[in-house]
Amino acid sequence: MTRPHLGDRLAVVSQSGPTVTLFDAVTHRAETVLTVPAQPHELCFDAEHRLLYCTNSYLDGYYGHNAGPNHELTVIDPDAGRIVEVIDLSPEHGPHGLALDPARQLLYVSVEAGPAGPGGVVVLDTTTRKVLRRIDTLAPGPHWFVIDPDGKLGYAANKEAPFVTVVELATGAVVDKISVSGSEGIAVSPDGSTVAVAAQHADLTHRAVAPSIALIDTRSGALVRTLPTEYAVHPVHWTATGVLLAGEVRTAADTGTASDGGSFAQMPTGQLAVWAGPSAAEVERVGTVEVGAMPLTLTSSPDGARAYLANVITSTVSVVDLADPARPTVVDTLDVPRAGEPGAHGMAYITGA
Repeated sequence: MTRPHLGDRLAVVSQSGPTVTLFDAVTHRAETVLTVPAQPHELCFDAEHRLLYCTNSYLDGYYGHNAGPNHELTVIDPDAGRIVEVIDLSPEHGPHGLALDPARQLLYVSVEAGPAGPGGVVVLDTTTRKVLRRIDTLAPGPHWFVIDPDGKLGYAANKEAPFVTVVELATGAVVDKISVSGSEGIAVSPDGSTVAVAAQHADLTHRAVAPSIALIDTRSGALVRTLPTEYAVHPVHWTATGVLLAGEVRTAADTGTASDGGSFAQMPTGQLAVWAGPSAAEVERVGTVEVGAMPLTLTSSPDGARAYLANVITSTVSVVDLADPARPTVVDTLDVPRAGEPGAHGMAYITGA
């Protein structure tokens, strides 16, 4: 079993905390708990500047069911265990997804449609932490945003909108709108050849119909494969070794259990699904393992040996050993404190200084 390196940490959001907890990646002990502005969602670590970015999306609630949008980006020094700055992105609001281009020292932050314009992406300079410009993605709610390894193209997953937006990062131009029925999590393979996207907008009140992951060829923009899944997918993630991971969400409708009228509290456990193969476009489903309820965010260690899956309803992180992708094994479960229903959400793996 491969183990993380001494000094590495895992940062985990508690959506209702509202907190960011820094866990020792070796011992899994909680080292630091920082209180942050309302409704933290996603995290991104900038290794060059040793800073952790956290989007604060809403005043309370979830996408489409909230008390109003927040408009802040929290900057954290994980080594000192303190908040460095809270950036006000107004008039932009509803920040969520984060993507870093370390070579160009740029941070991309997805934002929802509002006073500043249609849904889009705000571009920050990571040296000055100032907003440089925005890129329109032509959808109301670009929720997750990823960029290719070359930093040339960006891809926005747009929830209920029937397309994935492809933008040219240098010019901000929309160069393609790839048809899907809806989209949740999105990820680019390590070699940049393939985008994986959860190809439906998740409706947690009904059983998913033909849930799947779509594979997109980044050179042609064509959908080249559809990977069927057992349940609706929220997060997708490629490890550094080219293994594709997905968090599948089971609902009461999937298991035939009773619902309590809208609360997620009784949601059944989810599962991590694993695909592996000789190339990104040739992966096959090889294994699954049970995790906590409503897996929402996925990340992995830099060597791809371990996966971390944040389960928002149980407010836990499932630590999964991937030494044999066909036999993923939960080796630990981290408890993330919360103050309300939504718990563990965004994560970032922080390598030692």
